[in-house]
Amino acid sequence: MILVRVSNLKSIALRYFNPIGAHDSSKIGELPLGVPQNLVPFITQTAAGLRDQLSIFGDDYPTEDGSCIRDYIHVVDLAKAHVIALQRLLKNSHDNQFETFNIGTGRGSSVLEVVNAFEKVTQQKLNYKIVDRREGDVISVYADTKKANDVLGWKAEKSMEESLLSSWDWEKKVRKIK
Repeated sequence: MILVRVSNLKSIALRYFNPIGAHDSSKIGELPLGVPQNLVPFITQTAAGLRDQLSIFGDDYPTEDGSCIRDYIHVVDLAKAHVIALQRLLKNSHDNQFETFNIGTGRGSSVLEVVNAFEKVTQQKLNYKIVDRREGDVISVYADTKKANDVLGWKAEKSMEESLLSSWDWEKKVRKIK
């Protein structure tokens, strides 16, 4: 940001929310080192038997099912947003020297909704347990994508189900699970 202020450099920042999923080829996906810090890799690793149990942190939030709500964006949709942002810079069609766009679906899904969707789309029953809330977790976080939709002409296309299925396909390929 400082460099933008003191030079003619133009830039776009994409602020994205919880990337999930894998490429349809299952050649590229998420393989965290150590214990996953994100929900979906923990789900797929639990389904694959690498983790004994998935912990769901809290069921007493003021949400429909009591679990936290987050915005999950498929990595392919995220990649497309990057391409569009780069094209905008290359064409000098940006409005300001520095622009910021929220990249997400614009809707939240609760942790339990994600777990249930995974079980439905993959036919894999997850071993999960509700545990105490984590300190600092907020109730709900999801993107306001209006600016990205209107200015960039970008919109998330992949569904939660497609995202979870691609994550599971990736996990099965990496772990050589039939």
